[in-house]
Amino acid sequence: MTALIRISPTDNTWVVRAEGAVIAESRAALELAEGTLPPVIYFPRGDVAMAFLEPSDRVTHCPHKGETVYFHIAGPAGQVSNAAWSYETPLPGVAAIAGHLAFDPELVAVERL
Repeated sequence: MTALIRISPTDNTWVVRAEGAVIAESRAALELAEGTLPPVIYFPRGDVAMAFLEPSDRVTHCPHKGETVYFHIAGPAGQVSNAAWSYETPLPGVAAIAGHLAFDPELVAVERL
């Protein structure tokens, strides 16, 4: 399946907004396209306001990317549970997403500016 996963740099600025706050903004985001699934934008950890993120107990495993850890977003209006995830030690075929976080677009706004 990693042959069906493409990771490429994005050309624009991307932003994540949640609970009345900007959680991430980056001109160095990566787009991960996997088969027929919608592309996912991965933000470098240095471009994420990590003070808004709290580790979750949720952990899953993807056979193509590795172990997934999740984060809640804590904002001024409340908490958004399991709204972000990261592959702390991704499998070799997707090593480019190490040190990056993705956000669930059904729970937060992930926008290209």
